[in-house]
Amino acid sequence: MSAARIGIGGPVGSGKTALVERLIAAFSALEIPIAVITNDLVTKEDALRVQRSGLIDPARVLAVEAGGCPHTVIREDPSLNMAAADQLDRDFPGTELILIESGGDNLASTFSRDLVDYWMFVIDVAGGDDIPRKRGPGVMRADLLVINKVDLAPYVGANLEKMQAEALEVRNGAAVVTTNARTGDGIGDVVAALRRDVLFI
Repeated sequence: MSAARIGIGGPVGSGKTALVERLIAAFSALEIPIAVITNDLVTKEDALRVQRSGLIDPARVLAVEAGGCPHTVIREDPSLNMAAADQLDRDFPGTELILIESGGDNLASTFSRDLVDYWMFVIDVAGGDDIPRKRGPGVMRADLLVINKVDLAPYVGANLEKMQAEALEVRNGAAVVTTNARTGDGIGDVVAALRRDVLFI
């Protein structure tokens, strides 16, 4: 049986890789086997960071180099990511989740449903508390919206409560969680969503 495939997208610097690392640790503690695919334009920087983290067998982390617009390999033609996920399924039978982190992108980033079973979009308060009001496809269509770096709100003049309320409004009540991936705050809510909506446990 193939592992469930989870997309993680969002703008550059929103904290996607930090979130991936927190999820690796959380699912490891729950003894739920996972693997990771990272997407970068022309480097393997994110994959190398995760491989060197000490949180996961480095062989369980693969890199896809988009070579151009990151939308291409997660939306228009996700075949490279699909092949990488198939390889992880073959190499590590019993894996339950494959996290597919997109290359840094803007608010228009979305995942093909041919590639992922569930996807989350990560924004951060430092990007501005008006992001939900801009109603980008990532904010609107993701199964889970993650508002990260909540600890920075007082320092960047962001109104976190308003940001959360507007996110829920534009998403018609679809799931929104707040996190600080650096400290781990709120990661339990992301894990709970994945267990409930993907693993059904």
